[in-house]
Amino acid sequence: MRIHALPTQLVNQIAAGEVVERPASVVKELVENCFDAGATQIQIDVEQGGVRQIKIRDNGCGIVKEDLSLALSRHATSKISSLQDLEQVVSMGFRGEALPSISSVARLTLISRVADTECAWQVSADGTEQNFDPQPDPHPPGTTVDVRDLFYNTPARRKFLKAEKTEFAHIESLIQKLALARFDVGFLLNHNQREVLNLKPAATRAEQEKRIAAICGSAFVDNAVRIDFAASGLHLHGWVGLPTFSRSQQDMQFFYVNGRLIKDRLVAHAVKQAYQDVLYHGRHPVFVLYLELDPALVDVNAHPTKLEVRFREGRTVHDFLFQALHRSLAEQRPGHTPEMVQTVEIMPENERAEPLMPPSRTPLNLQTSLPMSIGDASLSLNAVAEAVSHAAGDYRRPSSGGSGRIADYYREPRTSPGNVAAQIQSYAKLFPQTETIKASKSHGDQAMPPLGFALAHIHNIYILAETANGIILVDAHAAHERVTYERLKQHYHKRAIVSQPLLLPLKIQVTAAEADLAEQEHEFFMGLGFELNCSGPETVVLRATPALLAKTDVDQLVRDILADMLANGFSHQVEEKINAILATMACHSSVRAKRKLSIEEMNALLRDMEKTERIGQCNHGRPTWVALSHQDLDKFFMRGQ
Repeated sequence: MRIHALPTQLVNQIAAGEVVERPASVVKELVENCFDAGATQIQIDVEQGGVRQIKIRDNGCGIVKEDLSLALSRHATSKISSLQDLEQVVSMGFRGEALPSISSVARLTLISRVADTECAWQVSADGTEQNFDPQPDPHPPGTTVDVRDLFYNTPARRKFLKAEKTEFAHIESLIQKLALARFDVGFLLNHNQREVLNLKPAATRAEQEKRIAAICGSAFVDNAVRIDFAASGLHLHGWVGLPTFSRSQQDMQFFYVNGRLIKDRLVAHAVKQAYQDVLYHGRHPVFVLYLELDPALVDVNAHPTKLEVRFREGRTVHDFLFQALHRSLAEQRPGHTPEMVQTVEIMPENERAEPLMPPSRTPLNLQTSLPMSIGDASLSLNAVAEAVSHAAGDYRRPSSGGSGRIADYYREPRTSPGNVAAQIQSYAKLFPQTETIKASKSHGDQAMPPLGFALAHIHNIYILAETANGIILVDAHAAHERVTYERLKQHYHKRAIVSQPLLLPLKIQVTAAEADLAEQEHEFFMGLGFELNCSGPETVVLRATPALLAKTDVDQLVRDILADMLANGFSHQVEEKINAILATMACHSSVRAKRKLSIEEMNALLRDMEKTERIGQCNHGRPTWVALSHQDLDKFFMRGQ
């Protein structure tokens, strides 16, 4: 067949296939137009799940009469005018395709009035971009778009729609997400002439949290931490749920970039890393987070529906998100303010710590301000073993003729009871900042600490303590495990990586791209303790590994690191492996259940808990302590009722 131009309506219907998947897609495009028009109040009326009618009214700036026909034409917009505008998009929409695409698969009526004009003007469209005849209308200032009979002329598309209840559920969920993006806008959602959602503009923090509670539930607000971090042109703020408040699904995760709701693999990876050793397995964190950065540093034109974005400096954004969330979770400990507000200053290049990646791959380095960098992480095998032996006073040391391996320290505790107080107090020698409160002192002349003072060891498992506001119960093993784990990590990260040569070099088969990457990143692998060289188009040779990972499957680990670096530009596989080993060591060296603790020992543990990061959960994500306030106790016994 000869090449020919497609009819305008068919072109618009093809475009509609990209942006109009279901009624919720229409709502998204139209509400985002309301945002760009400066609306402060938006009303959405839906009939039969949006198939019969979607009517959206706003009080925005409106459209002048002469521009109505252009608004219903492809590639016509007021939001960009040059390539420079496209490279730093600040509006929610910019393609100029939504209205003509929608009108090609539905019956669309557009009514708009600009302030200080005599009346509004109305036009109807069918996707042909012809026969526009504006008619006067008494509409107030603002715009209304009325979409009826969606997919009436494309029955094949209509067959793929779900039940009315399902389609409206998608619309309601979408409005909730958009309402979290713009607290300054009020939303009214009606379905079949029944009010479903009515959200007033939220200016203050209390009003914002009220809106979040209406959408995510009050339990989220009660178990969330408000954070505010800034560094090198990036600003992250919002609410993150405590690890103990998690979900079985990823259904309460809202992330916005410059006010735009997105789902991004890089963001998801950074969040997962931040929660990795505080979240119970199989659970997912909850959050409402807002990232603001220079629009020129993010490409919002990566997907027709604009749900995906591309960051110009992906590694920078990933590291910033990870460190901000990691620190906010680390600081949640008894007696610490629940709100994290941090402005992080980036150190000059010549004052920075050694970066994780080579300088060319690490444009932003937060390690001097934000802790927990694998770049500083290193401890010899024997030094870690020594730290464990100090941390666990009731564990045997290997005999003088022993091999000195880490495995020699994984032994069952002695049958005779050890002195856990001495064990905990021994941390003061390893970590001078640690202090303990002697239980022999009189509590009366001391200010009540956040976790109070121990009263009893219940069933030789749980510590009962009295606090200023009520009582707490502590799982002694879980709490001591977290204390030990965090201190082992601190001790490890202060040392230099010790590499252990392999008796026989190990040949690893990889892809050609991975072999080239191994050659390019030779210094990076040396910094992690790996001596890795390329010996062929698809072969690398491993001659040494980090001493602490000597017993792991280094063959698979190297492959995983190379795969991560090819996909993301970075890898945290080594840090995860090391932390897993330290977590196991902490578990084995912590006080066991059924081991009776004295009052002095329990108080020593409580004081250490108050100084330990991420103390709310053990290394496996289980809670370490719970609190009951005076009010809770009064409710149990119906006091004052």
